[in-house]
Amino acid sequence: MSRLLTDGEQMMRAGEALPFEMGGWIDTAPFENLLGMVIDEAASGKAVLRMPFTVKLAQGGGLMHGGAITALADTAVAMAIKSVLPEGTHFATTELTTRFMAPVQEGVLIARASVSRPQGRTFYGEAVLEDEKGEKIARFSSVFRVARGQGLEE
Repeated sequence: MSRLLTDGEQMMRAGEALPFEMGGWIDTAPFENLLGMVIDEAASGKAVLRMPFTVKLAQGGGLMHGGAITALADTAVAMAIKSVLPEGTHFATTELTTRFMAPVQEGVLIARASVSRPQGRTFYGEAVLEDEKGEKIARFSSVFRVARGQGLEE
């Protein structure tokens, strides 16, 4: 059963249970809120998030800071993981790699993330980040670990 998560409205598919409630999560996450991230969707181990390029995200050269780009990717993978775990499960990033391909000079950055099936308490995630025109900005890969005692076997 896939769970569909949206920011701002609920969507249903015939024969499916109610979606896992994630609307508003980003509003209570101070760092993600500061960066202006929005969850467009997160379901069945996939997520799409977006973040506008504002002055507060610029580095000295006027481009979007690489840390902001990486933060969007990391959060997108985390939302993909949240979509397949029971609500309230605790997990954290243990490893991440970002490969930058082009600068962000304006507009909105979009992250499309997916996560693999867990191997014990470990999840492997990937994200592709694009600008509004579809130009690839970065590729991201990460490893997440679910905390002990959360119901996943070692």
